[in-house]
Amino acid sequence: MTRAIAVVLAALLFAPSAAHADDDADGALPAELSLDAALRIGRRHQPQLRQARAQTEAAEAKVDEAVAALLPQVTLNLGYQRATSNYAPPPGGTAPTGTTPRPTPMPSFDTANYYRNSLNATQLIWDFGQTWRRKDAARATAESQEEAERATQLTADLGIRSAFYTARATRDSVRVAKETLANQTKHVEQIQAFTEVGTRPEIDLLQARTDQANAEVALINAQNDYATARALLNQAMGVEAPASYEVVGAASAPLFGEDTALETLVDEGLRARPDVAAKVAELRAQDLTNKATAGRYGPALAASTGLTYNGNEIGNLVWNWSGGFSLAWPIFEGGLVRASVREGEAKSAALRAEVDIVRQQVRVDVDQARLTIIAGKAAIAAAERSLANAKARLDLAELRYRTGVGNGIELSDAQLAAANAGFQLLQATLKLDTARAQLQRALGRS
Repeated sequence: MTRAIAVVLAALLFAPSAAHADDDADGALPAELSLDAALRIGRRHQPQLRQARAQTEAAEAKVDEAVAALLPQVTLNLGYQRATSNYAPPPGGTAPTGTTPRPTPMPSFDTANYYRNSLNATQLIWDFGQTWRRKDAARATAESQEEAERATQLTADLGIRSAFYTARATRDSVRVAKETLANQTKHVEQIQAFTEVGTRPEIDLLQARTDQANAEVALINAQNDYATARALLNQAMGVEAPASYEVVGAASAPLFGEDTALETLVDEGLRARPDVAAKVAELRAQDLTNKATAGRYGPALAASTGLTYNGNEIGNLVWNWSGGFSLAWPIFEGGLVRASVREGEAKSAALRAEVDIVRQQVRVDVDQARLTIIAGKAAIAAAERSLANAKARLDLAELRYRTGVGNGIELSDAQLAAANAGFQLLQATLKLDTARAQLQRALGRS
């Protein structure tokens, strides 16, 4: 009984985890979506990541293909033939000296069996490094593709983070729009009461109703923007499902070292960025390919051996063995090797330029994100002060209006200023969050 209870308790404890795993496997989206969950889902479902993984597997297979040329090549041939055996003298053929010319027999269509079976093996011994360097070049290409896959993941993560922060900002915009509409509705009720007793002109009520309608429009637009942002977040994650979830989470936390000097951050980016490593590996692969091409100036030495098991009768076949070496040396190919070497050297020069381009791009990415973070922090501080002042102004305008000192236009302007300050703070927060995501990608951090 005790064991049965333990089993039931274990099932209850682990049921949520199992259900969560099933949801992840089916690609179902949770009711509340955090940034970590969005990244986890995107890394599993994003089509660009799946494509990059497949390309990495293909590059690894190319390495195995290159290694195969260094291993023994064994071929088994089994053949059967049934044919006539009529003698046909070669054109201009003469009988050996001292012999009588062999008469040409009458042709016959009688046939005979002939069994031809062989087992042959060849092994490359030396080809001036052509095959070895092709194998090394394939390995360098695979390493380049692995780094390119990492770069694709960083780019996908940046897209998910940016889409998530946008969705979160539009979610908060809905909240601000609802608060603004509620405040405007309250003002309409207050002003209507004042106009009914004749303490306020009707134009104030008309202005308040106009502001209320504008607030309703702003709320509709904010809700539509939120729905659109979630649809774009779905696309960034690579999922095809209704975007019926709610985005949850606060503003991004500061990145480690985001206030560090530019050169320190650039050095980190150059060391960690996979796109830089991918280009360097691609250049190394091209240089190895160039050396392999230059090896075609020399000969290729191979060893071969074989067994044959031939004869006319299946029960009376004869064994034979042979072995030897072959040396193949293309003396002149019309300048093909020289032209191929020139082409490879030009490709290497182009790749060296691409490496420099990527390194320069790292500096620009890091510096741009770093400057945007600095500006974003300052903008948030200013926007918070602006929002605080706008709320204080609104409170004062409401008080002045209730006491009869202020007017409807003053109250309407204060309400509009408070709403704009709230949206401005959301935009500044979104800009800072996005800049941090860009710096994270620029530094090669996952």
